[in-house]
Amino acid sequence: MNRRTLIGLLGFATALPAFAQQKKPAAKNRVIFQVSDNDPAKWRLALNNAANVQADLGKDNVQIEIVAYGPGLDMLKAESKVADRLAGALDANVELIACENTMTNTKVTKDEMYSGIAYVKAGVTHLMKRQREGWAYIRP
Repeated sequence: MNRRTLIGLLGFATALPAFAQQKKPAAKNRVIFQVSDNDPAKWRLALNNAANVQADLGKDNVQIEIVAYGPGLDMLKAESKVADRLAGALDANVELIACENTMTNTKVTKDEMYSGIAYVKAGVTHLMKRQREGWAYIRP
């Protein structure tokens, strides 16, 4: 191998790590908020926190879930005191999740819930799973 070829290969090998770093997608941040209080002020705080996280990190750089269970389930009812804010959260790709165990225990049906939300069997178990997966956990 001549000297010119060797220098060219060394230059390519030196540039390769920088090229690989540029092609690697940024890790997406993931955060889950717990809402388990029947307190509209805390509901607004959770929604504000979600919006602030998106504003700070960039909407496309973060995955956000708000899970409501126990007395906090009222946040996600169609007649919620923050119903006007739920549409905005859903439009901003914040996933709103209701606990089906709480719904069953309080005899609440999906017809009574805000349209467009998601459901999990058990809110607490969902929080545990997300934490095990490395999600940040916030309880406003």
